[in-house]
Amino acid sequence: MHDAIDQLVRTDQDAAIWQKVKEGRRIGDDEALYLYDQADLGFTAALANWLREQKHQHRTYFNRNIHIEPTNVCIYTCKFCSYSRLIKQRSEGWEYTKEQMLEILSGQKQKEITEVHIVGGVLPQYDLSFYADLFREIKSLYPALHIKSLTPVEMHYIFKKAKKSVEEGLMILKEAGLDSLPGGGAEIFDEEIRQQICADKCGTEDWLKIHKAWHQLGGRSNATILYGHIESYAHRVDHMRRLRDLQDQTGGFQTFIPLKFRNKDNEMSHIPEVTTLEDMKNYAVSRLYLDNFDHIKSYWPMLGREMAQLSLSFGVDDLDGTIDDTTKIYSMAGSEEQNPAMTTEELVLLIQRAGRLPVERDTLYRILKEYTEPLVAGPSRPYYALPVVNH
Repeated sequence: MHDAIDQLVRTDQDAAIWQKVKEGRRIGDDEALYLYDQADLGFTAALANWLREQKHQHRTYFNRNIHIEPTNVCIYTCKFCSYSRLIKQRSEGWEYTKEQMLEILSGQKQKEITEVHIVGGVLPQYDLSFYADLFREIKSLYPALHIKSLTPVEMHYIFKKAKKSVEEGLMILKEAGLDSLPGGGAEIFDEEIRQQICADKCGTEDWLKIHKAWHQLGGRSNATILYGHIESYAHRVDHMRRLRDLQDQTGGFQTFIPLKFRNKDNEMSHIPEVTTLEDMKNYAVSRLYLDNFDHIKSYWPMLGREMAQLSLSFGVDDLDGTIDDTTKIYSMAGSEEQNPAMTTEELVLLIQRAGRLPVERDTLYRILKEYTEPLVAGPSRPYYALPVVNH
């Protein structure tokens, strides 16, 4: 495989970056910008795929999960958001009670889910005591179920409302049953861009502070970026650098999830969406730059199934989970997946058809099952097995 990549080297900069990647050395900001703006995408993809296979061989991870979104009514007005409704528009949204959310969860008993992902809009009634009570009730009914919940945007609001410090608020939620944090709310860390697209919610410093404090309590979390709107490549690199720096300090991040801006029915609808090639480039550069992140995830409800499948050749090793038709965040923004749900068998087959090894994991990436035997495939799209190899 080295020889194949050597043949893609076109410039001295290509050669220098490839040498660093081979030797396990960190690429810098200027090199990341070069990969974004000047390098051939085939070269960047080959490096990202090589590094992905060094870390995970052909393994591609997923889990059995459900998303519960308590509400899409929100006090904040992010210009890129197609999902939320203002309080004055609350008749167009939903506001679940604890009982309604527990009822949604009870309908998943037969599906052997291992994770519930709970994020939503910010409203006064969804306060610290509400979530602590909800987590306790979930744990009393499903002790083994992993609760991944609340972005720093939600936490910043509920901790302030409860007059609790970040550390105090996190301890209350941890003791109530919170197991890990999702990566949402990061958007883009550059403060000037943030002022233009989401000025009224918690800022970069608060986002990073909350994740750092959670890591210091021994917790794990994810990280995201919202890309493809008014940011530049330099803004993307700056965003990843801040994450990489924090990861150097704490080691608490598990996976990085690039989230594509979708332009349907929001205040930024005049901005065209970036191309699929740009999506793939972003995954590849993310894999190469974030050397201290174990996993890069493509969120299939955002990309659509075929593009998520393609991303597995651009550094991605995780496709999220079964979701089970429970998230509206991207379907309301115009994503290809209007009713996002896949069975375990569908996810396994999707991964196998990309020539990868499906691996069912729990939220903390402990392996539950490797699907080494191919599922029965339809005649039009046969399964091609690739061996798990070390280079």
